[in-house]
Amino acid sequence: MQVVDFNGEYAICQRDSEQHLIDTQLVGKPQIGDWLLTFLDTAREIISPEHATQIQDALQALTLTLQGETNIDHLFADLVNREPQLPEFLRVQS
Repeated sequence: MQVVDFNGEYAICQRDSEQHLIDTQLVGKPQIGDWLLTFLDTAREIISPEHATQIQDALQALTLTLQGETNIDHLFADLVNREPQLPEFLRVQS
């Protein structure tokens, strides 16, 4: 969700056309325009616009899949047509 205003310890955030009051005590005070990863109306992390776009695309893919749509590859452009990569800590050390 993107921060559009503040109300004390809370950020007023927008996702699509809906606004939500988000507790920001765990992440500190974000700036207007920042993107927040939230759970149960509480900010868990301030994230980059790119990460926010990836999350929004994944949520859209979930919605489409629940509606029976199978053409969702365009929502995972960063993953399609590439081999999976292990996280650094799981790679073999030489």
